[in-house]
Amino acid sequence: MSLLSFRKPAPNPSGTPTGLEALLEGYSIEVMPRTAEKVADFRALLPAGTRVYIAHIDGTEINDMVATAARLRAEGFEPMPHFPARSIPDQATLADWIARYQGEADVTQGLVLAGGINTPRGTFNSSMQLLETGLFDKAGFTRLHVAGHPEGNRDIDPDGSDKGVMDALRWKQAFAERSDAQMALATQFLFDAKTAITWAERLKAEGIDLPIHLGIAGPAKLQTLIKFAITCGVGASLSVLQKRAKDVTKLLVPFEPDAILTDLAAHKAATPDSLIESIHFFPLGGIKTNAKWAIANGGASTVPANPDADI
Repeated sequence: MSLLSFRKPAPNPSGTPTGLEALLEGYSIEVMPRTAEKVADFRALLPAGTRVYIAHIDGTEINDMVATAARLRAEGFEPMPHFPARSIPDQATLADWIARYQGEADVTQGLVLAGGINTPRGTFNSSMQLLETGLFDKAGFTRLHVAGHPEGNRDIDPDGSDKGVMDALRWKQAFAERSDAQMALATQFLFDAKTAITWAERLKAEGIDLPIHLGIAGPAKLQTLIKFAITCGVGASLSVLQKRAKDVTKLLVPFEPDAILTDLAAHKAATPDSLIESIHFFPLGGIKTNAKWAIANGGASTVPANPDADI
């Protein structure tokens, strides 16, 4: 079957999702304002109520972010905009963004993170500083996601350790216990299930029980994935792509996340109390391509809100 062909999922006689279908139930996906503009109707691609992260790349106008959130809300989805600390100059700006998102798009969820620039635009340098303002709780946000780093983070720990990362996670765990919002860890995409599972088990052993929404790269050309993996600092699991790249027969075949997701589904089935709660897709090969793959593999829960619409 062509990667871009559409087929409705085969019926499941039991009605109970199993394996990969169960893992994909309730998945989230990420867009940017400029990529959202290319989608005529998200209801032709995504299940009703899907959580859609809106990536705030430095330099993106807040007007464009809010407009994208409002559109997603109007089409029946749950917008979760990024709040990048280093791109927010001061507390007044943060308060204004929150007010606009709520007033114009009924936003009650946010991904709070440091952001992808090295030099802060103002006083904020970390997600923890944004959370400490108390503005999200004051505004009644029901869900807050923060960054998790299964493969470490050289920006936080230049020495290659994970001391800073773990200290931040302990702070976030403590904050979750005093916040009214539900909290979870959202991770960068990775390509190795074992890395994710080992990290999740370690967190639990350290007393951190925040649910993990694990980042997965959607179907894309291998060259595209390698480029993004290097840019985004994906570490140990990059070897999965490098190994694939050595096989010339696979160079022209789009990468699909079947292998890692099948391994994760098996882990979830065997370990129901795993911290790995949900899958978050980075649609590096395009949101339409990613959504079609999910529709073809996710069973009833991934049927789009308007399955009869043209894609």
